[in-house]
Amino acid sequence: MRRTGATIALAALLASVGLAACGGDDDNGGGGGGGEAKQIALLLPETKTARYEAHDQPDFTAKVKELCPKCEVIYANAAQDPTKQQAQAEAAITRGADMLVLDAVDAESATAIVDRAKQSNIPVLAYDRLISNADIDYYVSFNNVRQGRIQGQSLLDGLGSDAKGSSIVMVNGSPTDPSAGDYKEGAHQVLDKSGVKIAKEYDTPDWSPDKAQREMDQAVTALGKGQIAGVYSANDGMASGILAALKSAGIDPAKVPVTGGDAEVAALQRILAGEQYSTIYLTIKKQAETSAEIAVAVAQGKDVPAGLINARTDNGQEKVPSVLLTPIAVTKDNIADTVIKDGFYDPSEICTGKYKSACDAAGIS
Repeated sequence: MRRTGATIALAALLASVGLAACGGDDDNGGGGGGGEAKQIALLLPETKTARYEAHDQPDFTAKVKELCPKCEVIYANAAQDPTKQQAQAEAAITRGADMLVLDAVDAESATAIVDRAKQSNIPVLAYDRLISNADIDYYVSFNNVRQGRIQGQSLLDGLGSDAKGSSIVMVNGSPTDPSAGDYKEGAHQVLDKSGVKIAKEYDTPDWSPDKAQREMDQAVTALGKGQIAGVYSANDGMASGILAALKSAGIDPAKVPVTGGDAEVAALQRILAGEQYSTIYLTIKKQAETSAEIAVAVAQGKDVPAGLINARTDNGQEKVPSVLLTPIAVTKDNIADTVIKDGFYDPSEICTGKYKSACDAAGIS
């Protein structure tokens, strides 16, 4: 039923869905091997998380152009709409894509995209989010369960000696995103044996900051504002909503450690200001560039560069050749030695206005 509905929706949407591309409009027939000039489709899931438009897409495109100046990147963002993403994939396939790099909005419905690509002999790289029970060729992401463990441990570090016996709230990511499930699993591996009490737990549709704020409002109402010692948040966008709820309830964020993920500028500023305790730095540039290296090689019918593949991930159908990168916990103490040292951000992007003095105190200049 799902795939039938998606097919009907595709027909309705194809005429209205545009694809932003870098390069010409020639149709090369798709799925072919050999030759240098190829078309690589990059399909990203949403815009609420700042990383996709600010880093993933430009870093991926730049690496493709470096490796293959004649190659074209067909780019589209689904804005958290799985049906729209299916239409974008169909448009890219019809246009003649030789390789699909897919960050799925909804991992279950994305199997239809993979099946459609395979009908045209087009390889698929699952980017950032694993697509289960599908014939994907490669997977490039971070060790997501490990990320959840790092986030959980970071929250315990923020709680310090008060951790055991204290009550916390868990705000997990979207239930349609397998990565969110991995983060949740990893966090529970640490938190469940730590002695903390998980008083409330939520799975947040669309990773929505607004929905996370409402969930936190509900938790404060149910538990009482003096009964929440810390909050596990799976990413920075949701952390912003959680912190808004805490402030609205009269709770000082400096006294309630809140985690995050993605190392967004706003989150780093909140960390410097003492509002958010931590985030997770993902070496997104490395992820994007590694994916581009694989995509260009495969699109051209060549072997993947030696040494890139470092794991095989079971997606329920097969052991998928994978590149799994290591996430890094970031607090006020190591911002300078992580995101700044790596060049992920320039200090001028973070140290604006009221955050200038906090940057100076943290050794960021």
